[in-house]
Amino acid sequence: MSAEAGGGRLHPDTLAVGHGYDPAQAWGAAKPPIVLTSTFVYPSAQAAKDFHRAFFDGATEGEHGGDIPDGYIYSRLGHPNLDMVETRMAALDRAEDCAGFNSGMAAISTLALALLRPGDSLVYSRPIYSGADNLLNTVMAANFGVHVEGVIDACDEAAIRAAAEAAMARGPLALFMLESPANPTAAIVDIGLVRRIAEEIGARQGRRPLVSVDNTFLGPLLQNPLEQGADLTVTSLTKYCGGHSDLLAGSVSGSAELVGRLKALRMILGNHMEPFTAWLMLRSIESLAVRTERACANARVVATFLRDHPKVAKVTYLGFLPEGSPARAVYDRQCGGAGSTFSFTLHGGEAEAFRFLDQMRLLKLAVSLGGSETLICHPATTTHYNIPRERREASGITDGTMRLSVGLEHPDDLIAEITRGLDAA
Repeated sequence: MSAEAGGGRLHPDTLAVGHGYDPAQAWGAAKPPIVLTSTFVYPSAQAAKDFHRAFFDGATEGEHGGDIPDGYIYSRLGHPNLDMVETRMAALDRAEDCAGFNSGMAAISTLALALLRPGDSLVYSRPIYSGADNLLNTVMAANFGVHVEGVIDACDEAAIRAAAEAAMARGPLALFMLESPANPTAAIVDIGLVRRIAEEIGARQGRRPLVSVDNTFLGPLLQNPLEQGADLTVTSLTKYCGGHSDLLAGSVSGSAELVGRLKALRMILGNHMEPFTAWLMLRSIESLAVRTERACANARVVATFLRDHPKVAKVTYLGFLPEGSPARAVYDRQCGGAGSTFSFTLHGGEAEAFRFLDQMRLLKLAVSLGGSETLICHPATTTHYNIPRERREASGITDGTMRLSVGLEHPDDLIAEITRGLDAA
């Protein structure tokens, strides 16, 4: 199915419904079937060889002439449901290609392993998802000799440049790994500014650092990192794109050349998205637009209530960024909405937060985000427990901070329960 119709590009809401699937591929079925097979039968020995030539060598013509027909070899190398997800996500991310993985962390880990070499340095935005933080500061730093430097305010040009200089002092800067908005504080990164700095560094060191952006908090409908200057956009599809807290998946979109490098490593690591998950993902993406609209509307109501409550010290909802601030200017230029996940901090600390959380019944006390249900957690003792306290608090995650992912329930019911929790805090 083309991403264009009637001479113009389709809206993302439309692409989310059916793009990448042609009913003629499956007996006219309106929805794609699940292709549950580990291996595929070749029509002939020569076709088997040609399929492998196409996959490994990029051949487009058969050994004895003629085009090589479409075909699959083994599901770890690719399968129909995965192709559909990748085609759809590439269209939503406005990318040449997309690689699908069996979790968001599989996507992030494969990206790091494919693009970094021993002796390279990397700059990452802080805070960042705790799994990515641990990958960078333990696995990549300790086991692979990659030098890691963090930057807290990635809307501040001086701070970005200082982190880049510190990184380059230890090795060639190969990658800016960004997350915008950040988990859990919703801090945003000026992607265009980072790309401009990366271009300058490339001229100095003869190799431009790549820019990757984790777009999980807003997703493809509210932000497009590639159009802002990123080379790669990462999405934990587990969250909003999956939307029902019933699957694990991830994706990376970008140029065919860069994504091809990730797919080559994915084939070896075996961390691809399997058929049933891919089928669930196709189902879920179809409702992404309406779920996003409802969750965002709910989030604004809940965030406004929290902001005005005397027991709440701080709310990081993006819609409240001060007019005239650098972060607000980036938000207005870069984002299509505030999303529905943010953090809020109570006056007090862990004891007050725990008293609040123990009142929750409608709001689910659980990690993850982006589900149809509202989820809440205490990052310091859950999602970011493994992050050293000093690094955690410097990034704005205190013992009184809670992360809230607002779902699709009626906002009056959410506020009633939050009120009960605040009364007990």
